[in-house]
Parts: sequence; structure tokens; C-alpha cells
Amino acid sequence: MYPRILQKIDNFIVKTVNKYANFRWYNSPLTKKILANKEEYLQIWETAKNKKYLLIDDFEKKYNEQINFEWYNKLALHTQVVIKKSDIVYVHGRLLYTSLANYIKTNNLHSYNVLETGTARGFSAICMAKALQDNNKEGKIITFDVLPHNIKMYWNCIDDNQQKKTRAELLVKYNDLIERYIIFYQGNTKIELPKIQTPRIHFAFLDSAHEYYYLISEFLNIADKQIKGDIVFFDDYTPTKFPGVVRAIDEICRKYNYSKEIITISNERGYVVAKKL
Repeated sequence: MYPRILQKIDNFIVKTVNKYANFRWYNSPLTKKILANKEEYLQIWETAKNKKYLLIDDFEKKYNEQINFEWYNKLALHTQVVIKKSDIVYVHGRLLYTSLANYIKTNNLHSYNVLETGTARGFSAICMAKALQDNNKEGKIITFDVLPHNIKMYWNCIDDNQQKKTRAELLVKYNDLIERYIIFYQGNTKIELPKIQTPRIHFAFLDSAHEYYYLISEFLNIADKQIKGDIVFFDDYTPTKFPGVVRAIDEICRKYNYSKEIITISNERGYVVAKKL
């Protein structure tokens, strides 16, 4: 009798904790109100899209792969242009596209398994889906975030001036890519990533919590799912801002035998393309 009662109590506690933990993510966690009008977002967008990044240009030339700029900037307007104190920089979309497109050309497979942590508004996942589509390849992009996909909220973006939207509504113009390639998965990666039974991850983009132990934890869930030539792309390789992330990436590359191509565009922004050796 007592074990059953204890089990019921335990189940109740778990459900209650999960309920209130999830409530935070269902209640417009990014912003509770519209932060700027349409014209302000457009002004920020104009500045961001016209900024030159010679290192990114060189990266694209090196691998002979480049995303369509008009398409890419229109996507960024709705998914990357936000109100914040620092400059808006979304060149990781170009780097992801080029890195994945080059991987596809180098590894001529029938289908590709891609993993992303940190979906946010969906910008990176859509850029990677575009690389698959442009190369006429099949594949699946599993992307994780604590934010729900089908709950209306303010996203701190230009679309907020219309109404609250779900992520699905925010990305409705890209449904051709989403339906073909992308699986949106909600949950904490420490809990949910181990449930993914994909035998191989060809390409991964790890960009959720910016902490040493969190990044290590995420990587360990894919460490045995990659072979020689497979890629992990890391954002925020920036010692002055995210020393824990830098430490984790350096440790991963050293201990698990990955090469490390560093792209540093400023003191505020750095990226790493790590290839399994």
C-alpha cells in the first residue's frame, strides 16, 4: 500500500514541477510587449544586412559555396533582427549554409542527419534546410529548444507589430523547407537529447545554453554518433564573453580528435567549424 502511495506522490510532484517549469516558456518569455514599431526593425535590418564581413566572404570563396543573399536577408528580417543593446550579427547563417553545403559535396550520401540545439525563431534550421534543398538532397534536421513551436507569443521581431504568433506562423513562408526537412522538438536538451536514437549525426550545430557543462553535456550525446569527416559547428567562440564555451570547445576538439577552424569576426563574435579526424 505505502509504495503505491509514495509512487502517486512522486508522480504528482514530477508533474507539478514540470507544469510550472514549462509555464515560463509558454508565457511570452522573450518579451511581454511589442518593443519597437515596424520602421525601427527595418532600420536595424538595413544596417545589419549592409555590413561587410571579409572573413565570411573568404570562407565562402574557400569552399565555393554561398547562400542566396536576398533570400537570406529576408529570412533574417523576421528571425534575427531584434531590439538589443549590441549590434545585430547573423553571419552564422552564411557559415552554416556554406559548411553544410561543402559537407554534402564532400560526402555524397543519399540522406543527411543534422542536429541543432537552440532553435530560437528558426533562422539557423532554415538556413541548413536551404543547403539541403539547393543540393537536391534528402535529410532531417532535428532542432531543440525550450520554446514551444505552436504557442502564440511575442518574439521581439518585426512580426510582433501584426499580432502574437507561433513559431510555425512566423516561418509559414518556409513551409516547403520545414515539411521536407525540419523536426521541431521542445524540451531541455539534458533530458531530451538522450532520447534521440539516430545512429549517426553527420552535421551538428550546438548553440543552446552558453555554459561549459551544458555544452559538454550536449556534445557527449553525439560524440559516438560521428565518424571521420563529420562536423560540429559551434557559435560564440568568444573568450571575453563566453570563456566557458571556449574552454568546452577546446576540450572537445582535443579529447575527441576534431580539427578546429576558427572564424573570429570581432571581439564580440567567433565561431568554430570542428571536423572529426
